[in-house]
Amino acid sequence: GNTHTHNTHTRTHTGATGPVVVMSFSQITPTLFLGGADAPHNAMLVSRKGITLIVNATLSHASPAYPGVECVRVPVPDLPSARLGDHFDRVAERIHGNRAGGTLVHCAAGMSRSPALVMAYLMRYRAATLRQAHRWVQESRPHVKLNAGFWDQLLRYERKLYGKNTVKVAAGNDAQPDAYITHDATSTTDGLPSGLQNFSLDDCHFIRMFFS
Repeated sequence: GNTHTHNTHTRTHTGATGPVVVMSFSQITPTLFLGGADAPHNAMLVSRKGITLIVNATLSHASPAYPGVECVRVPVPDLPSARLGDHFDRVAERIHGNRAGGTLVHCAAGMSRSPALVMAYLMRYRAATLRQAHRWVQESRPHVKLNAGFWDQLLRYERKLYGKNTVKVAAGNDAQPDAYITHDATSTTDGLPSGLQNFSLDDCHFIRMFFS
């Protein structure tokens, strides 16, 4: 089966409150990478990782032109009302079709729009539930934080693909997944995609998630 590998390439600069780590590339699969607006400008990593497709999910950040690298624009703001879900299938299909090369999906901070697009791809083409897709992405990029509207659109996409939901999202303006829904109190990792089978899941009905 496919092996889940992850590696985040970082650089550090000094901000007003001390060192700030800028996560440039987070590796989701051997050929899929996630990042912020700075990621496509890292020509060395774009070349080293064999990137041939860049998905730019920003309104105003331009992607640099590289020979042999195609750019797909997803001009959606990071707002709960934005219809990012309209692009789930199109982007997932493009990522899937680019298996011979590497794909970089980025937005401004790599925290909301681009992780949502990557999670939709993992659900459609890597047999991941939304719960599994979120854990998969969060393992490589711990600070992802989707807005409430994008969670709602991912929940609807999961229902369309699987006929059920595996994540419960807490109500409120800062809606985040409050609990993973497991249907078996003695659940193991057997049902996870091969890349996630090394994860340790608590044998409990709800696995609470806490965000700083």
